[in-house]
Amino acid sequence: MDKHKQVETLAGLALLERLRTICTQFPEVQEKVDSFGHITFRVGDKPFVMIGERGLEASFSLKTTPHTQELLLHKGGYTKTPYIGQHGWVSVSGFTTPDWEEIEGLIQEGYLRTAPKRLAKLYREQQGQRR
Repeated sequence: MDKHKQVETLAGLALLERLRTICTQFPEVQEKVDSFGHITFRVGDKPFVMIGERGLEASFSLKTTPHTQELLLHKGGYTKTPYIGQHGWVSVSGFTTPDWEEIEGLIQEGYLRTAPKRLAKLYREQQGQRR
């Protein structure tokens, strides 16, 4: 992996494993460490989920639409992600107990917005076959 600090706490590692399980269900997702030491889940070279730690607190960020971001910020439990929040990213603190059903939906939304059209179509077709 990268020389930068990664997720090291037990809570952070558990969070990473849960996010990994969700994110890797989508076609052609890669897990990479960015230049800031965040673990990212990407399709192509574009991230749609990031996780990192500051001190003992793990947090993760999700790519959303600006409209979805506004709704989540108003609802509570989410904050605007520093530096990239103007692009619709929201963060969830490790001290927050997330609604995992909602998080899975948001991750799916982020993937479908980030993925090339052919991969988004492939994923939708795969989902249709499972129903």
